[in-house]
Amino acid sequence: MKTPAYARKEGQNPKGGLNAKGRAAAKAAGMNLKPPVKSGDNPRRASFLARMGGNPGPEYKDGEPTRLLLSLRAWGASSKAEAKEKARKISARNKARK
Repeated sequence: MKTPAYARKEGQNPKGGLNAKGRAAAKAAGMNLKPPVKSGDNPRRASFLARMGGNPGPEYKDGEPTRLLLSLRAWGASSKAEAKEKARKISARNKARK
């Protein structure tokens, strides 16, 4: 049995996250994944940055960026620390608008 595309190289975006084929395979498996929100004050972006910024694990392995860091870059953060800070600022701006 073949593993789903989101678990293989063909479903992963080399710049981080999943490509359209990977998201389609995840949807077929019952997941609801959407493309990254690269800018703006979308609450989904703040949530992702907060979660991934607090994720354990290295940003680099053997001198190469890990999938974690590539995903953060795809969502507009250059490090886990910056992701946490951006998430706080986005959330604060969203709360101030209410």
